[in-house]
Amino acid sequence: MSPLLLGFLCLLLFAGQVAVVASDDDREVLVELKRFLQANNRFNRGEYDRWPESDASPCRWAGVTCDGRGRVTALDLSGSAISGAAFGNFSRLTALTWLDLSDNGIGGELPAGDLAQCRGLVHLNLSHNLIAGGLDVSGLTKLRTLDVSGNRFVGGAAASFVPAACGDLAVLNVSGNGFTGDITGLFDGCPKLEYIDLSTNNFTGELWPGIARFTQFNVAENNLTGGVPAATFPGGCKLRSLDLSANHFAGEFPDSIASCSNLTYLSLWGNGFAGKIPAGIGELAGLETLILGKNRFDRRIPPELTNCTSLQFLDMSTNAFGGDMQGILGEFVTLKYLVLHHNNYTGGIVSSGVLRLPLLARLDLSFNQFSGELPLEVADMKSLKYLMLPANSFSGGIPPEYGRLAELQALDLSYNGLTGRIPASIGNLTSLLWLMLAGNQLSGEIPPEIGNCSSLLWLNLADNRLTGRIPPEMAEIGRNPAPTFEKNRKDVSVLAGSGECQAMRRWIPATYPPFNFVYTVMTRENCRSIWDRLLKGYGIIPICTNSSSPVRSNTISGYVQLSGNKLSGEIPSQIGAMRNLSLLHLDNNQLTGRLPPAISHLPLVVLNVSNNSISGGIPPEIGHILCLEILDLAYNNFSGELPASLGNLTGLNKFNVSYNPLLSGDVPTTGQLGTFDELSFLGDPLITLQDRGPRRQRAPQAAIRGSGMSPRTIALWFVFSLIIAFIAGTVVFIMANLRARFPILVYEYLDGGNLESLIGDHAAFGRRRRLDAAIGVARALVFLHHECRPAVVHRDVKASNVLLGRDGGVKVTDFGLARVVRPGDTHVSTMVAGTVGYVAPEYGQTWRATTKGDVYSYGVLLMELATGRRAVDGGEEECLVEWSRRMAQEGWPAREAAAAAAASSGAVLWDMLMLGMRCTADSPQERPDMPDVLAALLDIAGSGGGGGSSSRGGE
Repeated sequence: MSPLLLGFLCLLLFAGQVAVVASDDDREVLVELKRFLQANNRFNRGEYDRWPESDASPCRWAGVTCDGRGRVTALDLSGSAISGAAFGNFSRLTALTWLDLSDNGIGGELPAGDLAQCRGLVHLNLSHNLIAGGLDVSGLTKLRTLDVSGNRFVGGAAASFVPAACGDLAVLNVSGNGFTGDITGLFDGCPKLEYIDLSTNNFTGELWPGIARFTQFNVAENNLTGGVPAATFPGGCKLRSLDLSANHFAGEFPDSIASCSNLTYLSLWGNGFAGKIPAGIGELAGLETLILGKNRFDRRIPPELTNCTSLQFLDMSTNAFGGDMQGILGEFVTLKYLVLHHNNYTGGIVSSGVLRLPLLARLDLSFNQFSGELPLEVADMKSLKYLMLPANSFSGGIPPEYGRLAELQALDLSYNGLTGRIPASIGNLTSLLWLMLAGNQLSGEIPPEIGNCSSLLWLNLADNRLTGRIPPEMAEIGRNPAPTFEKNRKDVSVLAGSGECQAMRRWIPATYPPFNFVYTVMTRENCRSIWDRLLKGYGIIPICTNSSSPVRSNTISGYVQLSGNKLSGEIPSQIGAMRNLSLLHLDNNQLTGRLPPAISHLPLVVLNVSNNSISGGIPPEIGHILCLEILDLAYNNFSGELPASLGNLTGLNKFNVSYNPLLSGDVPTTGQLGTFDELSFLGDPLITLQDRGPRRQRAPQAAIRGSGMSPRTIALWFVFSLIIAFIAGTVVFIMANLRARFPILVYEYLDGGNLESLIGDHAAFGRRRRLDAAIGVARALVFLHHECRPAVVHRDVKASNVLLGRDGGVKVTDFGLARVVRPGDTHVSTMVAGTVGYVAPEYGQTWRATTKGDVYSYGVLLMELATGRRAVDGGEEECLVEWSRRMAQEGWPAREAAAAAAASSGAVLWDMLMLGMRCTADSPQERPDMPDVLAALLDIAGSGGGGGSSSRGGE
């Protein structure tokens, strides 16, 4: 054998031994990974939990891919229910080219230097986790795909992922993080980059001509500024999708957009564009989606736009066009979705021709100024699926002809001036998912034909004048929505919206506990995806499907809201058949009889039957609704003892049986009922709270209602009112029980109302009083967080929970959600508690309540006091926190003028507002503690009262 051949054979033998050693090393790393994940995830585990450690090779393990040498080249642990810290030894898998850890709950910062040493990586996906801190991929020079969207990364773009790692990069998605820095021209050194998504960060800069070489460019929800020069879109533009929404661009948009002949999606929503709508858009023959909403464009629509023969989605909302709808709108014959809300239109629905568009599936004319009767022509729109006409001034009845809209899935006519009966023909709409008629003046009985709406999951008839009984047939609604969902799944053209979340806020109420936190973390992108899932029948978050089991699954669940009507009679026992309900509101009616035990068959999260005349005992079966979180039975005529079974409701965080004077029993100190204090039992003198010391009572936040009460109850309250008239400043409730005992319950009465009612009244509630109120609430939270041992987290700090006394003092109330938090611990909720607009953003991801969450809520309250604005305005898509951040990023325009005005009007208290912004920082670690907040407020008070004149304003 020749020496050359012998040497070659030795080399092969050595290489094989090296490969075997390397393969064994890969297996050891994966076993280490498995044990690491098992230690951090003791319950819910993914496929990795079944990796057989006895195997000599890991190449057949779920999620593991090997090459011909047995080396691990790809690892897919996406959607594996992983939580806790990230594994820190991926770099030992030296042949790894593909790593996917997306759709988990990995938190904290990435281990320093580990991923940066995985130099062979071509694909890295860390999207939709909770990873924080900086991102260093500077050593990954072979990357083609980098997706870290939906995390909490921070830092500058230049230092985090460009330009060192972008030589081969084709796909870059960093959306939904906290990245910062100027991106102008930043990607010009990335020659292969085609898809780029920078949305929902804090990037700054301006547009530059280089974006024209990308296929997709998305910078929505950032802080980009300036105009859009014509040179931005040169000849040869390759863009197919361009999203500039929710930035601070201004000026006219150039006609040179016509150079992007391949464009199919264009969104300019939520900027400051003004002047004419560019006629150049009309040269984009392939354009399918055009979103121009929330700008200041001229009302004239160029006729060239009708040349967009592929256009399906057109959003021109919130441009304040005024007058009649433009006639040219009826010429877009290919349209399927037309969104024109918030435009101050007064007429032209019929004359514009939009009701004759043959393919139109969605028509949104909400929040305009239309009046008169609803147009009958709507009934002939055979393709219509979503009709939204709320918040106008329509009058008259609902046309029975609307029952011919066989494809209709959503009908929203709420908050108009509609009268008459709900037409029986509504029962013909078997595809209807949403029926929203709240806030009108509808009368008569609920038609029993509504039970034929087999897809109807979301029904809101609240705040009308409906009378009569709840028809038993109504229990049949929503019994089989599957055909509608299946139809939507097959329809690839289903588009829920242009990204605005306004309709979702109306249709899925924030009072619905599973959605308590949704709106605090909502972006335009995930709003679209959530709507898409709802319309196709996919769940969003875990919901109970069986009342007797606390197990939750991602499924669809609906609601029935009949509050604020004049419904009478008994609640039908057939209601127990409505197995697709999570929320049932029957409050503020005139219902009588007993609460049917069959209601316990519903997998409810919320049950509210308060302010009726329901009598008899509370059914013990209520205690079997194991997912119940809110139970309100107040202001009724319930009698007998509190069922012991209510102690089974371990998820209950709001409980109210107040003002049922014949209700009796002992409230235990243990179990879930033991977490509620006397505020859940006001006006219930026969109820005893065990071992809690003297009971203190307060005046009800709402006036005692005579309507809906029995004569016996009215007589009792008449006696109480006589006592109240003679004892100023206190409320004394006296009732003799059957044993002739006369317990007297005396507690403080606060007659100054709550803070929410005064927020917007600068005349009655001036700067000095606002600052005093802020200091008072801050002192209360300092006590709860730092002087109580252990600390107490309130979990629902908001304006309506702050009561004022006659002397101007404030009291923080409503501790129904409060929880004790021991040092080093957090309170973990099954569902996030609190009120939309006040809930800290981390709640929606971690489901953990801490004192820093209270600081965030207090910061929102402070901003309300400083500005007179509400935390969430139902007519706006921008909450107070978002508005303040936007204004701060714009440099607080005309602040000097505003400050001068504040000296006389108290319009904005700048120092308080800035302090509120510190308290509402996204990262809990960046928020001050309450003692620091209190000290800052005292400094403001000492320096003159909030950044304006020290005048006492409205005092």
